[in-house]
Amino acid sequence: MSDTRTLPADRTKWVVTLPPTLFLIAFFLLPALIVVAASLREPGEFGGLAPWPAHSLDAYRFLFRDVIYVEIFARSFFVALLTTLLCIVAAYPLAWLIARSPARRRDLLVLLVILPFASNFLVRIYAWIMILGPAGLLYSPFAVIAGMVYVHLPLMILPLYTNLEKHDPALLEAAQDLGASAWTRFWRVTFPLSLPGIFSGSALVFIPVLGMFAVPELLGGTGDILIGNLIKQQFLEDRDWPLGSALSILLTIAVLALAALATWGAKRGLHGTEAVS
Repeated sequence: MSDTRTLPADRTKWVVTLPPTLFLIAFFLLPALIVVAASLREPGEFGGLAPWPAHSLDAYRFLFRDVIYVEIFARSFFVALLTTLLCIVAAYPLAWLIARSPARRRDLLVLLVILPFASNFLVRIYAWIMILGPAGLLYSPFAVIAGMVYVHLPLMILPLYTNLEKHDPALLEAAQDLGASAWTRFWRVTFPLSLPGIFSGSALVFIPVLGMFAVPELLGGTGDILIGNLIKQQFLEDRDWPLGSALSILLTIAVLALAALATWGAKRGLHGTEAVS
């Protein structure tokens, strides 16, 4: 007879959760702790970090004393917010069109949305350089926003499409039977139901844009430096690792706060969806 006994529930839980837990500790928690430790060190004489036990809070003091870093953070948040709003405006009708298309066409339309990911990121950005250069729009805030929206638009379309596809058409039919206009049906039924998709897509767009450095560096000018470019500059050019680490920590805290806000908003949107349903 074969042994049909199974592992205890608590042991099974450890077997399942231990590998991803170790992965997160090794590749996320430990690097984060290293960055925190580096931000509390003093810069070395020739770059990098000074030998132990030298430690200091000068990097954080320097950040909060110099207004230019506040301006760069504010500019980064503005670019991320504007990119997110433009992605919502552009992605919503596209996602709605895909969700309302015949089932046999949806897979093709979704494939067209994700097709740009099949090409190299830098190739796509250099294509924008070739497009915007002759028009005289290169190295400008417009070029940065255009590149950001182009790169991150699929990340807004897909969550919205996934959400809109699940909407029950009977709700719109009931609203129409009650005399609601097309705009009222959208604003009172479709839009509240799509809030979870909007919040999810906004998080997928806003957070990467906030730390992006390649697009501003290739498409923007000297006045378009964002927080990602500043962190890269501190580590690779100025070799001021404590300052770069402090900037990274502040950016991480901002991202975690925004992720928590997006999660809270998505839950509220889900509750609103249940209320409408």
